[in-house]
Amino acid sequence: MANSINSTVSFFNFMTAAIAELSSAGHFRTAETYTSTLRSLKCYTDNKDFLCSEIDHVLVAAYENFLTVKGMKRNSSSFYMRIFRAAYNKAVARGMARPISPHPFSTVYTGVDKTAKRALTIETISKIKNIDLSKSPSLIFARDMFLFSFYTRGMSLVDMAYLKKNDVKDGMISYTRRKTGKRLFIRMEKCMLEIIGKHSSPDSPYLLSIISHPTSDQRKQYLSASHIINRHLKEIGKKADCGMILTMYVARHSWANIARHQHIPVSVISEGMGHSSESTTKIYLDSINNSIIDHANHSIIESLYLDTADQ
Repeated sequence: MANSINSTVSFFNFMTAAIAELSSAGHFRTAETYTSTLRSLKCYTDNKDFLCSEIDHVLVAAYENFLTVKGMKRNSSSFYMRIFRAAYNKAVARGMARPISPHPFSTVYTGVDKTAKRALTIETISKIKNIDLSKSPSLIFARDMFLFSFYTRGMSLVDMAYLKKNDVKDGMISYTRRKTGKRLFIRMEKCMLEIIGKHSSPDSPYLLSIISHPTSDQRKQYLSASHIINRHLKEIGKKADCGMILTMYVARHSWANIARHQHIPVSVISEGMGHSSESTTKIYLDSINNSIIDHANHSIIESLYLDTADQ
């Protein structure tokens, strides 16, 4: 095995090839994380390449220290370390780096710390829904995308972007989560139809106008829209005095927390959000009737409108 190690492979070239492979296989999100990590490593080394076979405890620890000195938070640093580790493991598997014991990443942090609160109350969601944004169509669009995510049990923006008109049939939205491959069904509610009516182009196959030009680079359009929407949500969050940075992820997190506070079983919440790794609820998921989830979602949306009526 020792004789089969090719110790002359450039790590930057290896990463570039891995990014191309991931993109060709349609794993665009993973390719983007590799690209970000490669860019960060080039910054660390001042663009000086190194060999896959040169990755060791010293190099890895020094890179982590570089990220810390830059002021990067622990979870952000851990993100880069995990991608770096994945690339190293791939290089080892392909005979381009020598396996080291203990593992060169064994002394750096690759976990995930509990993040700050990201969930809003139903009262704050209502405040966001009713805030006057009439002078800014771009803020209205961002707010509507946030609300659509909340209404659809925390649907991610990427899944919203690729929803097609033919995904709506017989009063139901059906789609496959890009993250987990799980198929989900959501009963259409009046509030969802209102947003679709405002933000759907008659000439596009897509349900929402997140991807505006279907014949152009769709992934690039989605990423651009994601950046713009989250930037506008940050502004909306300040206007609504949310007490946190408002992002699309907050809609998903808020739906889950509000559902929990309304005593909806964790198993139903997990199924409703399309989770695939909830070990404590996994044995229940297949037996849950979708109408139970629809009822739970309808109850949450109703509570939002009841709160609005009381204002």
